Amino acid sequence: MAIELANHIYRDGEGVPVVLMNAYPVDHRMWDVCAKALADLSYLNDVPPFPIWAPDMAGSGESPVPSAEDSGPQMANGAYTEALDRLADAYVDLVKSAGYGQAIWVGLSMGGYVAMDIQRRHPQTVAGLALCDTMAASDGTGGEGRLAMADAAEQTDSVEPVMHFAKPSEGDSTVKKTPEFITTMTHWIEEQAPAGLAWRQRMTYGRPDMDAVPETISAPTVVVSGELDPTSNPSVMKPLAARIAGAEFVDIPDCGHFSAVEHPETVARALLSLVRRVQAAR
Repeated sequence: MAIELANHIYRDGEGVPVVLMNAYPVDHRMWDVCAKALADLSYLNDVPPFPIWAPDMAGSGESPVPSAEDSGPQMANGAYTEALDRLADAYVDLVKSAGYGQAIWVGLSMGGYVAMDIQRRHPQTVAGLALCDTMAASDGTGGEGRLAMADAAEQTDSVEPVMHFAKPSEGDSTVKKTPEFITTMTHWIEEQAPAGLAWRQRMTYGRPDMDAVPETISAPTVVVSGELDPTSNPSVMKPLAARIAGAEFVDIPDCGHFSAVEHPETVARALLSLVRRVQAAR
């Protein structure tokens, strides 16, 4: 057995697929508007249709929570030390089983950790890379909040411990403060499995340190950062982009952590530019 991923195909087409990997604590639906914008922009710019996919990350949406056996070794604090590697392998297997040797890997936040690990483990499958509101370093010490959140979700068997993701704070973006964003994000979170929320945090806490990965990236890359993102703003993301040969950097004003949800068309434009660079390189 291996980690199972429920794939969602927004569009079929020719060439390598664009694979969108979701953030925590939601599922593939966070890409819905951005994916449509990407498809529409490609049509308007006479770019031949290419596949656009968004698998639910393991433990989110329709993807089952991996078993202990499929998750691999577990630390005394509950973190999984091999789960991210196994998850990265599952994404690559999904692409290969559909007959593709490469993909344009797009990851936002936790999805970005997967993208970075795919680059580390399977660089030959990387036709292009988009790193949105994410980072390369591991949590190490200081990421204990993830484990506390995991414990709380399991112990209460509820999504309440992560509901703060749907509640704006003073410094948040205009979009994040709108009733529409709050309602949508609340709805998405309410439909997650508490055990899946816990698994994703344990997987992320135990991830390997990928600080050396950016220098290994040779495929066309775009790095996207919301200027109001509390953890992955331009002060974090611009130096990351500078370490990747030829990377484009896109900073989005009045935007927080969920850039593809808050400003989907801006992210879609960055992704279309990436697709065109990949096509030109091929």
